[in-house]
Amino acid sequence: MRNEGALQEGGEGPGSTTWGATRWATNGEVRLAYDQLTPRRPEGEPLLLVTGLGASRRWFPTGLAEVLSARGFDLARYDQRDGGESTHLPPTATTNPLSSLLRRRGDAYTAEDMTDDAVAVLDALGWDSAHLFGMSLGGAVAQRIALRHPRRVRTLTSVSAVPGDTAGPATLRHVRLRTLARLSRMRYPSTPGGHIEAGVALARLLGSPARPFDEPAVRAQLADAPDPGIHDARSQSRQIGAQWHGPTIDRITAPTLVLHGLDDPLIKPSAGRAVAARIPGARFVPLPETGHELPEHVWHDIAHHVRQLADG
Repeated sequence: MRNEGALQEGGEGPGSTTWGATRWATNGEVRLAYDQLTPRRPEGEPLLLVTGLGASRRWFPTGLAEVLSARGFDLARYDQRDGGESTHLPPTATTNPLSSLLRRRGDAYTAEDMTDDAVAVLDALGWDSAHLFGMSLGGAVAQRIALRHPRRVRTLTSVSAVPGDTAGPATLRHVRLRTLARLSRMRYPSTPGGHIEAGVALARLLGSPARPFDEPAVRAQLADAPDPGIHDARSQSRQIGAQWHGPTIDRITAPTLVLHGLDDPLIKPSAGRAVAARIPGARFVPLPETGHELPEHVWHDIAHHVRQLADG
């Protein structure tokens, strides 16, 4: 079985679909890189993909995007600030993600700034509102977008994420510290080869032990789009250190779906259950044989549940 949940830039078949040219949105001095799945589905419902900690938007599996498109969605994805091709902010005093997690204030920007970035992308796309699909840190950001900009959010899908209003040491109850420590010790050279080695190590660490790890397939996928952000501790520190000052997630009014891998080695499935328990009307769906990833064997189930959520 191929481990395709880590990074898949190509489609399921030759020439089937791809991602369009990189475009740019702006929020103040921050430029945000985004693109759209092509061929476009202008009649489809807009769905914005929100990426995880430090990761480029290219980590989202194109195969899953295709399945979602076939379910009637028009998809776009973007790089959060300090990730991918978007603006990277100046260094701060805190350079370790774990240290940033434990602090009660951020040095660079707020979590509100990150939600406003997403709205800037929606504006650039010409979308008055959209369905949100956020993975990992992107799930927490998506929850916060639904709180700060409720009129822009049609539905919310939060995947493998902690509650968006959790901060500082309280977050640790949802995190597997051994995995977090291993991530914080990752050291690879800032070269294309180093980025690939870091990507392979990350995919291996975050995958489900219930499925074989296909290293050659992961290497081939990473070779087309090596991502320095997955081992850029400084940028990750600024992202994870961004503090939320808004309301609690029990104020979310958007229809909400919470997905979480049962084998997640980084964020405990209890975190997803806590998110679903606190958001009114939210539904929790466990993903079997799934780690902190979006593997191929759950793509159709994910798309089914997201479609069901959108249909009310």
